[in-house]
Amino acid sequence: MARLLIIGAGGVGQVVTHKAAQASDVFTDIMLASRTKEKCDKIAKQLKRPIQTAVVDADNVPELVALIKSFKPDLVLNVALPYQDLHIMDACLETGVNYLDTANYEPLDEAKFEYKWQWAYQERFKEKGLMALLGSGFDPGVTNVFCAYAQKHHFDEIHELDIIDCNAGDHGQPFATNFNPEINIREITAKGRYWERGEWVETDPLSWSMNYKFPDGIGYKKCYLMYHEELESLVLNLKGIKRARFWMTFSDNYLNHLKVLENVGMTRIDPVDFKGQKIVPIQFLKELLPDPASLGPLTKGKTCIGCVIKGIKDGKERKYYIYNICDHEACYKEVQAQAISYTTGVPAVVGAIMMVTGKWKGTGVFNIEQLDPDPFLKTLSEYGLPWNEVFLSESK
Repeated sequence: MARLLIIGAGGVGQVVTHKAAQASDVFTDIMLASRTKEKCDKIAKQLKRPIQTAVVDADNVPELVALIKSFKPDLVLNVALPYQDLHIMDACLETGVNYLDTANYEPLDEAKFEYKWQWAYQERFKEKGLMALLGSGFDPGVTNVFCAYAQKHHFDEIHELDIIDCNAGDHGQPFATNFNPEINIREITAKGRYWERGEWVETDPLSWSMNYKFPDGIGYKKCYLMYHEELESLVLNLKGIKRARFWMTFSDNYLNHLKVLENVGMTRIDPVDFKGQKIVPIQFLKELLPDPASLGPLTKGKTCIGCVIKGIKDGKERKYYIYNICDHEACYKEVQAQAISYTTGVPAVVGAIMMVTGKWKGTGVFNIEQLDPDPFLKTLSEYGLPWNEVFLSESK
């Protein structure tokens, strides 16, 4: 039985709070905190059990420390902005509380994400006897666990990995992002990057694509090569890895809008002068676009996220696909959020359950594929994200 502090009340925070509240046998007390208490209170009113809510500025370490000391959680679950990861980790170290997040740290003034800043906390968390779990969302998160499961049960060596993320949903809006617009657009407009025989290879943004046939009636969708943070840890933790890539689907309509916005400077992350004031164009654009949380009741269709893996088992080549299908409308019916938020929020709660029940334990900073995949995947299915696996012929 544990006390859980959730920081962040966006779309993912809403799902996390709903799913944690369902786990009454695990979490006896829950607090949801964010910069805007009204958002927390709105989520709290949707629940069948009472939780506490609070205001906190996740950029302010003393404020975080004061809240943690007051509530005394067993775990802090961070679903705030990636810029705030280090502040929350600092507060956990100061208060002696375990930490979990869904996305790695990203500097505010640079469109770049990598694990070096959080991996640098390894010794400090070890010295305090604390555990920090990084990237317990879907990608990163479940995709890492899929790889760990494949490595444990189906492969002696994994040689090739393609993580393929398909959102086949439609919200009917001319242009909108399914999670924080600023984070989403920074990610998509960055250069692509993949691992090939011991080194990183860089590509121009969205310059590589492929058509892939997705299961469950989704069919063929065009996928674009991107860089995604889970690749950085997976190439260190998968035995025999020679190539690792990440792909995501986008509609032509989405990409055309994005190209126009990029061409006129609206995706810039550096400040510009406007009538004597400094504004950041992408932050201004974020205020103009639909709130991702508002897309829940509008979105229909499915997501399909999984890993296509090639490697060796008992001296023979093998190709394997492990994936999840998630329905937008079913998610909204359950937790009043669309599937993008659901597929990130559910694994965050599952990771938290693993930590507070002792199924996963250790001291230091961990990427999720370093831990036993079996209890995580069992609980993941129980909490709404069942997964499928199939062995493929080379023609597929």
